[in-house]
Order: sequence, then structure tokens, then C-alpha cells
Amino acid sequence: MIRTTTFSWLICSCLALAFAACDTPDTAFSDQSGKLRLVFDNVVGTSDLKLTNNNYQNASGESFTITKFNYYVSNIRLRKSDGTDYVVPQDSSYFLVEESRPASQTVTLNNLPVGNYTGISFMIGVDSLRSLADISKRTGVLDPGIATHDPMYWDWNSGYIFVKLEGISKAVPDTQNNQFFYHIGGFGGGYNGKKTINNLRTVTLPFRSDVISVGSASTPTVQLTTDVLKLFDGSTKLSIARYPSVMFETYSTSIADNYAQMIRYERMQAN
Repeated sequence: MIRTTTFSWLICSCLALAFAACDTPDTAFSDQSGKLRLVFDNVVGTSDLKLTNNNYQNASGESFTITKFNYYVSNIRLRKSDGTDYVVPQDSSYFLVEESRPASQTVTLNNLPVGNYTGISFMIGVDSLRSLADISKRTGVLDPGIATHDPMYWDWNSGYIFVKLEGISKAVPDTQNNQFFYHIGGFGGGYNGKKTINNLRTVTLPFRSDVISVGSASTPTVQLTTDVLKLFDGSTKLSIARYPSVMFETYSTSIADNYAQMIRYERMQAN
């Protein structure tokens, strides 16, 4: 009787341990999350971008000073080491980078799955779904009426300005106060359903041989460089004298093709 009782107790104990083991998730780290920091360093060729004070020169030989430079980054995707993509939730995937607001040049992606990442892709601009969404869905940097950032919305066209570049150049006549500006937007549609100019551009940047490890206890940094000169010296050579101002017109697509090449991966910092 004692042997039977002891044997039964052992069986129950083993079963209890087995069930406890089953209750422990096999993927103990799957629910953990981490952060990734993106830093956008705005430059002009080999020089750091300085508003108002510094003179630069484009491939057309035109000297210019930059007074304003803003651009939207959205719809971020991270390439995992297994070749699949993690899509940052859309509500957390709209950022406005402004040279005049240094804090905007550092973006933190939260709640990322812990793991290794080998690249990033994102859109320059604001996609059609969010552009046409109810205003209650367009908060923060997408709020046309907010005063904490530079206006990036066309009231007359009901659309966002994806990239805004303004400056001064002697290539522009004195009668125009030597001012040039490029306000580029257009997502390929409109509120009336008609097809329009599409200046959304997707940027894909492999981290070369680097692997970014996102963990729950550290926040690695990805350093990106945005070269304003690429707007002038890309696949289309943009002359300030010939095009002192461009907004919602056909030529804007050439500038969009140029700014699709303006951001590059520089380096990573493990932190």
C-alpha cells in the first residue's frame, strides 16, 4: 500500500511538472519589444546644412542660400535578417523632419520586435489613404492647423507638401527678391477622384554589411544622411534660374525623382 501510494504521488508530481513546462511559452522572447532611433543629418554635398548663413553651389554653377528645408518620412518598413519585413504600424509611422527644428531630426521607433535587422525602407511624402482620411485621423505632424511645425499643407489643393525647400539666389531676379522655392506634393489622386501628379517616392536602404540588433535593454541608432544637393544634381539637373519656383506642376515629378535619391545610410551605433 505504501509502495502504491508513493508511486502514485511520483506520477502526479511528474504530470504537474510536465503541465507546468507546457505553460511556459517556447518563444520566451517573442513578446519582448525594443526601440530603434533614426537620425537624419541634413547636408549639402560635403558641407553641413546651415540655414540662412552658408552659400552653396549646384551643378549649374548657381550659388544659393537655404532658408527652409522640410520633408515627410512615412510608411516605414524594417527588413529582418530572415528576409521578411516588419511594417511599423501606420499610426506610428509619420514624421516631419525640419532643419529649423533639431528635435525633429531624431525619430524613435517604439515597440519593435526584438531581433536583427538589415535594412529600412520608407516613403517620402504622405500616402493617399492618410491624405484623404478624416481630419481626426490626421493628428500630430499631419494636423494642418497645428502651430508646432512649419505649415506643410495646401489648403487650395487639399494635400500635403512632401518636400519644402526655400532659399535665396542671385540666379533669381531682384524683382523676385532673389527668392526661390520648391513645394513638392501630390499623391496621384484628389478628393474629386481625378488622377493627379504622383510625387510619392519610396526609399530603400540596405544597411550594407551592418546588422542592427534591437533588444529590450538598448536602443541602437541608425544614422541617415540627407543631401539637399541631390534635389538639384540628381537624374535631372535643376537650374534655379530656369525654375525659381515649382509647386503642383508636371516638372515637380523630376524634382521628386531627384529627392528619391537624397537620403543614404551612413552608419549604425549599437548603444
